[in-house]
Amino acid sequence: LQWSSPLEAIERLKSREIWFAPPQFYELCRLCNFSSLHELHEFSSDRALEGCERWMPVMLTASDGYMQILPGDELYPEDPDYTGEKKLIMSTDKKVEDLMKEGSIFHRIVIKNINDLAVYVNIQAKYKHKNPVMINSPSDYNSRL
Repeated sequence: LQWSSPLEAIERLKSREIWFAPPQFYELCRLCNFSSLHELHEFSSDRALEGCERWMPVMLTASDGYMQILPGDELYPEDPDYTGEKKLIMSTDKKVEDLMKEGSIFHRIVIKNINDLAVYVNIQAKYKHKNPVMINSPSDYNSRL
């Protein structure tokens, strides 16, 4: 067991020392907005009464990776399958890079492999939340962010 800052944990993920699931990666990227526990506590106290929303990521399988599409992204379905009853499967023969170049409204986690994840967000977070910090984003995707 080792204590790590959010950025250190992300670096350890990328170097394959540890692994965590995409939702935890997303939240660690969000925690990178804060330089101290005190700053996080102040933020949490200030926005506590603003509200929150339930999300259901939708998996999109590309030819060379995956994306977890989140609410607000242009690829997010109007009627997501919250219960798993519809067995909604989104897939494309396109590459992740092509999907990123074609897109303009992002709220997604791109997964090239289990240790190569990136968050792309260019929408306004609701309820005075903070968007994740985009860390080590490939430069060819940055032009639209």
